[in-house]
Amino acid sequence: MAGIWDQLVDAICRPPRDVYNPAELLGGNSHAFMVGNMEASRIDYELKNNAGQQIMVSHYLPMNAHTRDDKLPVVVYCHCNSGSRRDAEEAVWHLLPCGVGVVALDFTGSGLSDGKWVTLGAREVDDQAVVVHHLRTQGGVSSIALWGRSMGAVTALLYSARDPDIAGMVLDSPFSRLTDLMLEIVVSQRLPIPKVMLKLALKLMRASVKRKAGADISTVAPLDVVGCSLIPAMFGHGREDSFIGMHHTGVGSCQAGWSFGVCTLQQCTAGASVAACADLPVQAERKSCFTPPSETGVKLKTATQNSSQAPNTEIRCLR
Repeated sequence: MAGIWDQLVDAICRPPRDVYNPAELLGGNSHAFMVGNMEASRIDYELKNNAGQQIMVSHYLPMNAHTRDDKLPVVVYCHCNSGSRRDAEEAVWHLLPCGVGVVALDFTGSGLSDGKWVTLGAREVDDQAVVVHHLRTQGGVSSIALWGRSMGAVTALLYSARDPDIAGMVLDSPFSRLTDLMLEIVVSQRLPIPKVMLKLALKLMRASVKRKAGADISTVAPLDVVGCSLIPAMFGHGREDSFIGMHHTGVGSCQAGWSFGVCTLQQCTAGASVAACADLPVQAERKSCFTPPSETGVKLKTATQNSSQAPNTEIRCLR
């Protein structure tokens, strides 16, 4: 029982960490690469959050894009709990040809940034604020949008409540409240806990996470903070996501309370990200965007124009 409990706590604040060599990033050691026939470059830099922790950042730019004021719009990519800035590659391939730069960061506790613990948005939102502030003050950026996956989507939602000047958001498989998700995890693991004791179990888990990572999971509740946000947003969620259920975004059922219209992507494979559903060149095997105690692999396939499969991913569009 104690071992299973520790696994559940680690699933929140210490999932598998994506440790890599910076040479594995797009552009390698030269920092230059091609997107089709377009020349592109990567600029790496380091920022520090309010706790003095180092945040590793990469800025991907099209080389020959020109605007009247020499400023380009950028999308800040926010990775999932077991991911890193490497996950932004699919966004890079799609956005750079459109003249949109991509900024990717390793949240503290992830990738090559400082920190030991992941907090599923509680502290990541502060890292997000540091990056956005840097982009606005260093110049060369016209507008800023956010693209987040799982934990990253939650972080984007939490940040949107602070910053009404964000141009738009793409939100792939967020959860509505972390406490609700934790209860679902406890139930799914079939622990010998009577239903009447589930709230006590959640209280104990909250204390365990706070003791280990110093973060309060009850504060990670995007549904409670975005009610007044007017930022355009697009939600996507895999129908067969077995860890974060579709009801967290209310796709198809509106159970979570989001007030959004519904659009459907007809040609997506189960478990694929929004980027994959946009027919991006993503063909490698990747892990679930939110790594549960028992890790499962998800193999992505790019969408085909003439697919006859039933739709299994939906997009929610802000009205």
